[in-house]
This record gives sequence, C-alpha cells and structure tokens, in this order.
Amino acid sequence: MSSPALDLVGIGSPIMDIVASVPESFLATVTGEKGGMVMVDALEMEGMVKRLPLPPGLSTGGSAANTILNATRLGLRTAFIGKLGNDDIAAAYLARFEEAGVNGSRFKTGTLPNGRCLILTTPDAQRTMRTYLGAAMTMGPDDISPADFQGVRHVHIEGYVLFNPALANAIVTAARAAGCTIGLSLASFEVVRAARQWILDQLKLGVGIVFANEDEAKALFPDLPAARPEDYAAHAQRVAAGGCIAAITLGKDGAWVAEGATLHRIFPDSVSDVIDTNGAGDAWAAGFLAAWLKGRPIDVAGRVGSLLGAQTVRHAGAIIPDTPWQDVARKAREIASF
Repeated sequence: MSSPALDLVGIGSPIMDIVASVPESFLATVTGEKGGMVMVDALEMEGMVKRLPLPPGLSTGGSAANTILNATRLGLRTAFIGKLGNDDIAAAYLARFEEAGVNGSRFKTGTLPNGRCLILTTPDAQRTMRTYLGAAMTMGPDDISPADFQGVRHVHIEGYVLFNPALANAIVTAARAAGCTIGLSLASFEVVRAARQWILDQLKLGVGIVFANEDEAKALFPDLPAARPEDYAAHAQRVAAGGCIAAITLGKDGAWVAEGATLHRIFPDSVSDVIDTNGAGDAWAAGFLAAWLKGRPIDVAGRVGSLLGAQTVRHAGAIIPDTPWQDVARKAREIASF
C-alpha cells in the first residue's frame, strides 16, 4: 500500500480573527462568561466591534485552522476542510493558507460572508471569544464525503464542530471509512457541556488523540478532583483508558499526556512576557501532532507542543510572526530531531 499523500487534515471553521485588547470592564458589556466562546449573530458582532476602545488587528483563525497552519510550518503535508465565504476576507484567508503550503483544494465555498471571531484579551492575558460563523455555519453533512479524506493519515477535528451533531457524525463516519485516525480538540468548556455524551460515545468507538485544557477536562469528567495540576493526571488516564492518546494541557503548569498505561508529565516551557493566550492550545496541538506523526514518542511530542504553546503567548494573535517563527522551528527540530 502506498503511503498517504497527506499527513494531516484539519476540519472546522475558517474564521478570520479580530483581535482586541480590552479592559476587564468591557466584558460586562458582552453576553456570556469570561474565558469561553459564545456564538453571536451578525448584528451583535457589529455592535461589539464598534464599541472596542482601540482598533483591532486581523489574522487568520479558527481552532483547527491554527493547528494546521502551524503543523504545516513544521513540515507536515496538510489540507483543511471548512466552508469559506463569498467575500474578500475569504479570498485573503485562502491565499494565506496556500502561501504557507496548505493544500487548499478541500475548502468548501458558501454564499454568506466569511466567518469571524472577536477575541477580547484582558490585562491578565486571558481571551474571551465571541464568534459569528457566517458561511462556516452552513457547512453540513451533505458537504462531507469519504473523498475528502482519501490519502489522509490523520484527521484533526475542532470541538466547535460538535455544536452540529449531524455534521460531526458525517465527519467521523467518512474519516473512518477512508481509514484515517481521528483526533478531537475539545476547544471550549461550552463545547463539552453541549456534546459530552457524544464525546464519551466516540471514545468507545475509537479516537486516536484527544486534546483538552483543564476547563474542558473538568467538564468532561466532573467527578474527578481538579484542584491542583497533579489532579489532571487522572483525567488523562481516564481518556487514555479508552485506547487513545490523551493530552491535557494546563497552561503555565505544563501538561499530562497518556497512552494506555503510560503517563508523562510535560513540564512547561516557561516565558515571562505573556501578551495573549489566544491560540496557545491550538499551537500546542500542532507541535504535538508534528512530532507524533513523524514517529516521535508522546513525551517528546509533548515537549514540542509545550514549546509552540509557550512561544505563541508571547505575541498578539494566534499565529507566531514569521521572523520569530524561524527560531521556534529550529528549537522544535532540536527537541524532536526532525
């Protein structure tokens, strides 16, 4: 059998990020909890952007899309599945991905404007997200077929897809039919609250990798202790007991990774100049996947993930700029010998 043409395909919403620094008081003017992600309509998005105290920045975003872009920069052969809009923002989004080396042939195109996410970063560096999905919202089961996953080794699914159970089911069914391994990035505690039983059912059916942060892990297993970083070892072990790799990230406290009976504590790659935590978990997943898909053990993959996550928070937005990226990529290659 010939080797797969693509190492990794991501699937999710191709969202243009609107990145804004705001005071804590600004969050009182928006719906939903601090630190999470809430869907909004076009009118509410427009109103929040108009109230911003400073002009925002723009960058390509979307949880799985961030992971795919970074994994491509580390040398994986990648593609992305998601529905772009019919506007200039969509064209700019596609161009950015193709320039980075992502195979753009599996994007879908809709009739609505491209999706966008307002990322509100407070002085404590925490990010609160409010998202208008636009065209991405219209992707449904009929857009998905096994042909989307032919020649692909691993599929990385962002948790926000789980808000549409029919779409999520179509994706995992088609990916399994094509012989791919499947990874889930749980993305937000709201996702886990909405789709907890679906996630647990998928663990029984067979998932290759699950990525979760501490809030998502607590929502998935509310019966487990979750007061100290050490407590999350049990969360990782419970996920891994279903036969998959579990990666539970803890921000500045590092991570736990588990596979079968094997458990590793991944210590943080500490930085002192934190600016913006947006995209750190997506970058962590990219580093892990790049090393793991190149055959490195899960503890080494976790160290690469830790490096990328830590370096991402030193910059505004979810993607490390090209100039500092060169040094990050060199360090990743040193850790994983690729």
